[in-house]
Amino acid sequence: MEPQTKVDILVATPGRLMDHIKMTKGFSLEHLQYLDDTAGRTLLHPLTTIRRSGVERGFKGKCYPRLAKIVCSATLTQDPSKLSQLELHHPLLLNSGKKRYRIPTKLESYKLICTSNIKPLCLIVLLQELCGEKCLVFTKSVDDSHRLSTFLGFFEELPFKFSKFSSLQRESTRRKTLAAFKEGKIDVLIGSDIMARGIHIDGLKYVINYEMPQYVKTYIHRAGRTARAGESGSCFTFLRKNEVKKFDNMLKKAGGSSCILRSLPEEPIESLRPLFEAGESNSPILIRLCWCAIL
Repeated sequence: MEPQTKVDILVATPGRLMDHIKMTKGFSLEHLQYLDDTAGRTLLHPLTTIRRSGVERGFKGKCYPRLAKIVCSATLTQDPSKLSQLELHHPLLLNSGKKRYRIPTKLESYKLICTSNIKPLCLIVLLQELCGEKCLVFTKSVDDSHRLSTFLGFFEELPFKFSKFSSLQRESTRRKTLAAFKEGKIDVLIGSDIMARGIHIDGLKYVINYEMPQYVKTYIHRAGRTARAGESGSCFTFLRKNEVKKFDNMLKKAGGSSCILRSLPEEPIESLRPLFEAGESNSPILIRLCWCAIL
């Protein structure tokens, strides 16, 4: 008997898929033919649940053909121990290019070289120049995102609205924040690598790395939030002088032969110093802690 279904293609997050497998009456993947994961690392949890539910096919005593698993990733791991967890049968690897990593063709990469003591002020000046467009700012940790957001809060009348996006927030809070960002109610979203995967923002033009990513795949995922589906975009990375060579070599691994050196005018940076010093005199301990933590 042919399977009866009103759905040919189901799009879901791993968590929601598992909820349906466990909780939705009549929901079954018994006749599933293709399981596609576009994130490259989130397939394991639903696959484990599918196996435990006894619906993965292709084994002795099953009349259905083997389930085809498709893993699409811009930075697919080469770790055998991780790949083995997918339990692929005679896997076929397909590459879209000669290099393992590849930067989007319409992405413009910029590097900004500055000293640590003025980097927070340089960020403000850059955001002012990019004002009017959505922008993602990546930090290296959740704590740094919180401190940077707190620090920016000391500056009144900034020409852009910002918010943090953190894994420590409730899911409902993150959902509302992301919706506000998509609708243009928030101009700048500050967060860690929780924003680097699985988030698509229509019309996102700018991505900023507040610190240099340690790995090329981290840069690929962050920069990949913009310049999507043939659109143009820009990625800015703040660097110290001793990081420039390492950063340039990292981009070469992804075929990024050129990275434009971006300079910022000194006058706006210097004009922010009095505001910082005034805030420091009013809240000396708190603002100094934030300042030192995000350098």
